[in-house]
Amino acid sequence: MAPTLPDLLRRPHMKREMEKRRMTKPRIAIFDFGCCEGCQLQIVNLEEELLDLVGLVDVVSWREAMTGHSDEYDIAFVEGSITREAEMERLKGIRQNAKVLVALGACAHIGGINCLKNFFEMDEVLKYVYGKEAKHFDTIPARPLSAVVPVDYAVPGCPIDRKEFLEVVKALLLGKKPPIPNYPVCVECKMKGNICVFEKGMTCLGPVTRAGCGAICPTYGNKCEGCRGLVDDPNLDSYKEVLQEHGLTVEQMLNSFRMFDGYMEVAK
Repeated sequence: MAPTLPDLLRRPHMKREMEKRRMTKPRIAIFDFGCCEGCQLQIVNLEEELLDLVGLVDVVSWREAMTGHSDEYDIAFVEGSITREAEMERLKGIRQNAKVLVALGACAHIGGINCLKNFFEMDEVLKYVYGKEAKHFDTIPARPLSAVVPVDYAVPGCPIDRKEFLEVVKALLLGKKPPIPNYPVCVECKMKGNICVFEKGMTCLGPVTRAGCGAICPTYGNKCEGCRGLVDDPNLDSYKEVLQEHGLTVEQMLNSFRMFDGYMEVAK
């Protein structure tokens, strides 16, 4: 079982590390762009553990949870994809101020569901959403943060897993690389003893999607939608074999990737 923040703080090496940094607690800022803000709600849902976290850092900017704001921060967590021209300049400003920038959730990490609009003409999208008022708004093809600025790390998922967020913060406070899994969801499915959803006549993106969610969708009878993005080196040959075994083709599966990973297709 992973240690909680209070457990971590009781460990001698963590105490020493935090004692060194006591006078200069890391300053954290949380920002959002095109998103539902569900990933930030996951952070709020940490409840008591959030109080422990606040004791380790200075939260200097977070629109959803505080009124104050500062442009002086060390770590920026950014939720949402970039959907307007002006947002690119704002993101570049955040990147310039931050020593570490972390993409928070699928929209920031891989573009997310906002990229579904990229398969249409932007004028058509504006008219669909705003009707006769469309002329007062602007939009651009949606994109992840990494398409605009360098991103240091990401907390995948839609929404993020709040426990994984804590693990990322712990790692950053210790100057370590966050422990984000780089193996497919299928591994977690097998560990849980799940029946493969392909055997149930369904399709699934689990063979090439990054694990870390505990295979929550297949565990509760749904297919993996790929919200955590692809693993770094997906075994595409093995996935093709699975598809062929169940009478499916790659072409038939491509639309499934558009739910969260559509930017990957459009950007080619």
